[in-house]
Amino acid sequence: MAAEPTAHELLQKHRPTLDQALEAIRTRAYWSPHPEHPKAYGENGSLDAAAGKAAFDALLGNRLDLTDQPGIDDWVGGEVSPYGIELGVTYPHPDIDVLLPAMRAGQRAWRDAGPELRAVVCLEILKRISDRTHQFAHAVMHTSGQAFMMAFQAGGPHAQDRGLEAVAYAYAEQVRTPEQAEWTKPQGKRDPLVLTKRFTAVPRGIGLVIGCNTFPTWNGYPGLFASLATGNAVLVKPHPRAVLPLALTVRIARDVLAEAGFDPNLVALAAERPGEGIAKTLALRPEIKIIDYTGSTAFGDWLETNAHQAQVYTEKAGVNTVIVHSTDDYRGMLSNLAFSLSLYSGQMCTTPQNLLIPRDGIATDQGHKSFDEVTADLARAVDGLLGDDARANALLGAIVNPDVKARLEAAAGLGEVALASREVANPEFPGAVVRTPVIVKLDGAKPDDEAAYMSECFGPVSFAVAVDSAADAVELLRRTVREKGAMTVGAYTTDAATEQAVEEACLEEAAQLSLNLTGGVYVNQTAAFSDFHGSGGNPAANAALTDSAFVASRFRMVEVRREA
Repeated sequence: MAAEPTAHELLQKHRPTLDQALEAIRTRAYWSPHPEHPKAYGENGSLDAAAGKAAFDALLGNRLDLTDQPGIDDWVGGEVSPYGIELGVTYPHPDIDVLLPAMRAGQRAWRDAGPELRAVVCLEILKRISDRTHQFAHAVMHTSGQAFMMAFQAGGPHAQDRGLEAVAYAYAEQVRTPEQAEWTKPQGKRDPLVLTKRFTAVPRGIGLVIGCNTFPTWNGYPGLFASLATGNAVLVKPHPRAVLPLALTVRIARDVLAEAGFDPNLVALAAERPGEGIAKTLALRPEIKIIDYTGSTAFGDWLETNAHQAQVYTEKAGVNTVIVHSTDDYRGMLSNLAFSLSLYSGQMCTTPQNLLIPRDGIATDQGHKSFDEVTADLARAVDGLLGDDARANALLGAIVNPDVKARLEAAAGLGEVALASREVANPEFPGAVVRTPVIVKLDGAKPDDEAAYMSECFGPVSFAVAVDSAADAVELLRRTVREKGAMTVGAYTTDAATEQAVEEACLEEAAQLSLNLTGGVYVNQTAAFSDFHGSGGNPAANAALTDSAFVASRFRMVEVRREA
């Protein structure tokens, strides 16, 4: 009973936001309750830039307090920022035989709270995360290597939007069925058959969120909040190089749950020792009924093959393709592509890798351009964008791990280099590894070249692939998506038949398509409440962020019938 006033306050506070989110996913129009500009923070309990930085600094070298989490048997850490700073934060290591039963204990009350109260509790968690966006921005920056502004926006408001979007879909699916119904079946001259039926959204069990290194919050929040909003407890297993943002999330969630009268163990953290590989152990536990994973294809395939007791949602690797056939804004096309290739050093699952260009060249508003001219002009556009080191650092961020750096260095040996990568010094963080993109020219007709462009090369590496015709480009696109998957597809064409062929290929192979982007919207960016991230229909991912299918299997509708 003590939780009722808090529940009422949460409903009063957050129901309008939930209603706006429900309307946004219905209309797909632009909407966000989370400001993108850093100066928007600092009032109504939110941290401004200085306070957020101070809050982040206070974490360094200390133990992140989750001492009330059951089953702590050790404290682990070891994160090193891609900018060269040792974070020195330590986190609780779980005894899972103790922690998992404790997490299940609070699920009955959380289930019985109902979809609306669960939704507004989730919105309160997101509001408190939003208030600390400046602190989260530094945490994301120093675990992912994103430049500060990208870490602020993608790791803050955009991630929070994705979490809220998941809550809205979860709520909508749960309330599709009424809580109670009176059922009457006429029996002619006899009395009718009358039943009272009650329907309850029942959670599957414990959800496991396996975090990624590059976008710990943006990729982590949809699964976390979709599972929590549908009544499940959630165990968060961060990537060992990116624990801090998700650990802060868990701490806030536990505080809000406790204050709202629920068991804080509905959300818990599972940090691991170096090389422990705890994700595999957790993934096969019978208590784990939902798994959300972003990362390598190999482990995603392993989860789908082996975690039979769980509903598994994966976002894996793909080979993203852009067809460059023709354009009526050559300069705008080059500028748009240059930004897309450079943002966060290409360390996004949506960054274009293969640029399919006719070997005879393309038609443009500046006249015919040969294959070599297009690649040379694109190289100059990237050089122009990143020629100033300060701007380059603001766009590129830092290379997230040594594997990306090794792939970048090896790419130059795969073909003729149209744009060589260069080192960029970061005066503020001398230990940061910053590199500009490399563009390598390959021939789509050569089997040796195919081995390169038909494999994902995650990082700032792109291939300009010469093809015989638009039809060949569309066929190669189709084959790439079918065999390797793609999170994004782009195309530039002024020809209606080519545009239709590309669109049809993407519809048949279930790939998200962007056409003729020349302004401030880029193929590797998606907007919550409007754009779908992935489709779930090709090998790059078995789920989309976010749609009804992403939430509906996280609960089951259970019916109790009584004679009236």
